[in-house]
Amino acid sequence: MAKLLNYQQSGSGKDIILIHGLFGRLENLNMVAKALAENFRVTSVDVRNHGNSFHHSVMNYPAMAQDIADVMQHLAINSAVVLGHSMGGKIAMELALTTPELVEKLIVADIAPVEYPPHHSQIIAGLKSLDFSVIMQRKDADKQLAKYVDDVGVRQFLLRNLSTENGQLTFKCSIDNIAKNYPQIMKTYQGSNSYQGPTLFIKGANSDYILPEHRTEILRLFPQSRARVIQGAGHWLHAEKTIAFNRSVEGFLAN
Repeated sequence: MAKLLNYQQSGSGKDIILIHGLFGRLENLNMVAKALAENFRVTSVDVRNHGNSFHHSVMNYPAMAQDIADVMQHLAINSAVVLGHSMGGKIAMELALTTPELVEKLIVADIAPVEYPPHHSQIIAGLKSLDFSVIMQRKDADKQLAKYVDDVGVRQFLLRNLSTENGQLTFKCSIDNIAKNYPQIMKTYQGSNSYQGPTLFIKGANSDYILPEHRTEILRLFPQSRARVIQGAGHWLHAEKTIAFNRSVEGFLAN
């Protein structure tokens, strides 16, 4: 039997599934889940090697999309709206392109169906350097990580993965598995399908993850797609501009 991702559910009604990004966990999308739960049954997941989900040495998009399909089967969800941010958006796209019958509508937050150059090497090096034999408090971990990651906001985001187990601080993500699979995580969909269902790409105006040159590939794979731009937001657009992000999602789902 397949291992099942950790998940949380809230609300009732038609189903929507939320998938977080790299180094995240399901709580990252709580403000989206809370708003959607007023009208939908929301299932938020921890991706493999993240949060409270299982760790696994394989971490490619076909495997991660199958994880979502397994959760849906477990919960007897025949079809759902699927919303993913960043890496979670790529998982959502993979699911829609390979098993379109499972995806009623698709929402992709600030990621394109393209291969990206590696750009997390300092983060991975910093996380691998954390020495929990001497880290007693969050501030100790922050001090170590600051040698590799200058941005305070990024460090705060990463350090949300700190957890205490048996009195010892640990890191929820499997950094070794993520590091080993990082080239796979940067890749994009490898098949030839297209998804014909309604699709919304939401871009942070200050983010460079979705660029004009990606438009052709987006329309090739997702011919029924439309785009929204959130002004004043970067890559973490759902956290930076939650009201505007939720309004975009709700408007798309109302049609």
